[in-house]
Amino acid sequence: MNDTERKDDLREAWQAEWEPALAAWSRFTQLSPPRFCTTRSEERDQGLETSFAMIRLNDQAVVISLRQVAEQGLQALARPILAHEIGHHVYAPANLDDDARLLARMRHALPSREGYAGFVANLYTDLLINDRLQRSAGLDMAAVYRKLGTESSDKLWALYLLVYETLWSLPNNSLVVWPEDSRLRGDAMLGARLIRAYAKDWLAGAGRFAALWLPYILEMPANQRVPVWQDTQSAGEGEDIPDGLAEIDDDEIEGAIHPADDPELSGVEEPANHPKSTTRVKVGGKKNHYRDPHEYVNLMQALGVKVDPNLLVMKYYRELALPHLVPFPARLLRQAADPVPEGLDPWDVGSPVSRVDWTATLVASPVVIPGLTTFERVEGTSEGGEPERKPLDLYVGIDCSGSMGNPAVHVSYPVLAGAVVGLSALRSGARVMACLSGEPGEFSQTEGFVRSESEVLRILTGYHGTGYAFGIERLRAAFLQGPARERPTHILVVSDSDLFHMLKEVRDAWDVAAQAIGQAGGGATAVLQMTANEYGKDVARLEGLGWTVHRVRTKEDLVVFARAFARARYGGNGVAP
Repeated sequence: MNDTERKDDLREAWQAEWEPALAAWSRFTQLSPPRFCTTRSEERDQGLETSFAMIRLNDQAVVISLRQVAEQGLQALARPILAHEIGHHVYAPANLDDDARLLARMRHALPSREGYAGFVANLYTDLLINDRLQRSAGLDMAAVYRKLGTESSDKLWALYLLVYETLWSLPNNSLVVWPEDSRLRGDAMLGARLIRAYAKDWLAGAGRFAALWLPYILEMPANQRVPVWQDTQSAGEGEDIPDGLAEIDDDEIEGAIHPADDPELSGVEEPANHPKSTTRVKVGGKKNHYRDPHEYVNLMQALGVKVDPNLLVMKYYRELALPHLVPFPARLLRQAADPVPEGLDPWDVGSPVSRVDWTATLVASPVVIPGLTTFERVEGTSEGGEPERKPLDLYVGIDCSGSMGNPAVHVSYPVLAGAVVGLSALRSGARVMACLSGEPGEFSQTEGFVRSESEVLRILTGYHGTGYAFGIERLRAAFLQGPARERPTHILVVSDSDLFHMLKEVRDAWDVAAQAIGQAGGGATAVLQMTANEYGKDVARLEGLGWTVHRVRTKEDLVVFARAFARARYGGNGVAP
């Protein structure tokens, strides 16, 4: 039998085991057939690099290298291996969202070794799946590890296999030959107990599992390759970004404890002085807690999301803003009107073709001569009973001086406040112009007033770190030097007390502030971080020009302001005064 025939026979044998492998979970389990690779080039095309098998969560795929299966002598183990890969899709991690939450918990429990989160997550989910298949489906999962080899010089790999020996009550040295080690045996017992205790709530056990493995990872030599069945290392690769990961789940931090300190496993109460994570961020006076943006980006990259980090930062602030969004207010302009047909007029060749009334044209003459026998219908309007509402457009200017901080590193409350109001405006149908300004220095802004959420967020989440305040000249350029605004616009500037220094130092700055509000036609608000007693005369002068000045004590208060802004200013009916 030649090599091609052997490959074909192996493919057919493994294909025949696919349906029984599905049935090992449920007779209702459905997945697309696996992708079988027989050459290295096919493996590269499928992204199969670190193992003989893998899954992809983005397209629910199972990929098997039959070439490596033959090399490692696993030909007769098709059903347990296929059932294992199916288990990743139907049990753990099952989907991209849970995979991300799993990695987040692992990262919290692996301080200084966060890069190993994917590796440890693979160990954890493999243990969960294999224990279930060995005990409930009657598959010989232990045989796979016997084939992979029982000789090892790596303590971490030995611990992993000792957990299996403990779970399945196998004789010593059945899966790994290792000198007697009381610490290793004790940790293997804890690991086995954890797998059983958290089998139905495996996310809750993830941090505990990682904490158990951390000492062994710290002892690993650099660049040591562990012969593990690494089938989920690239499971999340792609451009899909799971939702809800900006917020930290409660048990994500609290679950990062060693199993020996877990009352569920040891019967010992958690120590009162157990350290808590300090990466929580409180937003908008709520009890919700969020990870910092750089942590969010690192988590997405660990998951395998292949997206520009700037887009991830935009996604982060959008998630933070969503709970605070409200419909933006609208202004009464005139009564809504319904069209009323009033007759026909000749259609001229210079008018749009869409305006031709073809029925009237053909009734007048069966021969159509443009400009002579063509007609268009004339329509009047009938005033409706309901007022027509149009939302105020929004100009949102954010201070991006050095004191404001980089929004890609730590949460920026000025940026978040701008996102809350800006996205609310877009949601209501308004157009928004966003501007970042740290002057004297740099600024960036959208190309005029736009309807694009991504354009607004792209500007807001940028960073310059120059100058000391929002540049008043930005208002001159937007409202005094360009064409007059056809729609009323509200101006919102988010800064601090340095705005008054800018008003004093720039020529005609106070005049610009006065003229801009007149040209905008929808009012203006300056929300400034400052104490109640600061710059009293300057505040009064700005308010005398028609501006509303809101003082906030801390940057966090900006989000409270942004959430209340539309309601407080425009009233419950959403109509601007």
